[in-house]
Amino acid sequence: MADAEIWTGALNDDHAIGGHVGLYDTTLRDGEQTVGVVLDPEQKLEIARLLDELGIDRIEAGFPRVSQDDWDAVKLVSEAGLRAQVWGFSRAVPADLEALVELGVPASVIESPISDLKLNAIGVDREKMLGRITSAMRFAAEHGILAAFFGVDSTRAEPDFYERVYKSAVEAGAREVVVVDTLGIASPEAVADLVGKTVEWVGGDVPVHFHGHNDFGLATASAVAAVRAGATWVHGTINGMGERAGNANLGEAALTLRALYGVESNLQLDRIRAVSARVQELSGYALEPWKPVTGETLFRRESGAVASQFHDPPSIEPYSSELVGAQRGIVLGKKSGLDSIRIKAAELGLDVPEEKRAEVLAKVKARAVQQRSLVSDDEFRELAHG
Repeated sequence: MADAEIWTGALNDDHAIGGHVGLYDTTLRDGEQTVGVVLDPEQKLEIARLLDELGIDRIEAGFPRVSQDDWDAVKLVSEAGLRAQVWGFSRAVPADLEALVELGVPASVIESPISDLKLNAIGVDREKMLGRITSAMRFAAEHGILAAFFGVDSTRAEPDFYERVYKSAVEAGAREVVVVDTLGIASPEAVADLVGKTVEWVGGDVPVHFHGHNDFGLATASAVAAVRAGATWVHGTINGMGERAGNANLGEAALTLRALYGVESNLQLDRIRAVSARVQELSGYALEPWKPVTGETLFRRESGAVASQFHDPPSIEPYSSELVGAQRGIVLGKKSGLDSIRIKAAELGLDVPEEKRAEVLAKVKARAVQQRSLVSDDEFRELAHG
């Protein structure tokens, strides 16, 4: 796949998928379920606008019946005039559906648990739940709501019942369906199998989504598998935030699909780091500095061996920093080398002659070991002039 900003070579070419996938963001609903995160309506509106500018196709504004704050947030986002299509979230119960009608939300996922584990936990048998699902889909269709059936814990549902539920939901009025790996238990191979069967069961005219969680660290891989099997929508959140190990990370999924599989989306990758940072700030958490796509150390180099190749980005990076709106840089520490000193001195406009670099490097390494941290630019100036 030829792309001036992607340097992955030809290894993946035989496994390309191609085409285009839609991105469905659930940061404002599933993402807020991250433990300890509370976003007020105005903050959710700010995030929705950021998502819109990022190129997200569909934004799930929230679950209006959870609280007055959620109701207000859904109303604000729905009325904000965004380019993205605004979706709601509802259970297959009359009061939830009536709330969507009252708010004028044009589209919504409608959820119901369908695994025996979930049904037994809430004390509802299969037939009763199936009746609720079909009634909800009919209600949505009658009120002009574009409904996507969302079978909670569908990856652990009994296969025959799963097939019956999804076919019945579509027959009753669901225009789209979501394969839901609620606890992130499905391997990518199993996701591909289930998505492929779902596409076959509901027919080619019914879009199939994939909603995955990251409990085994496979959410991105599973999203790719779902797209290969025919899913046309991938659900996820900014930074992968969500309950437990979180949801699929939309930035990671979008970059992976584009760079490794040739699948395009409307996500503006050069904006993803800025959006990631603002969502972290509003939510009150921090990410690992080595996080794919958005990690702060992805394009910072300390190793002297790597610094010697710093002038040639494709030799040390799989894609360009510009692709994701990041800055490249050399930092100094225990693992620095002579090239690190040369590059940092030039960056700061310092005159460090070649014959003096080994001495300065020794000082840098000693300072880094002593304080068990990187050596700042100001500290480097001091050491270089000492």
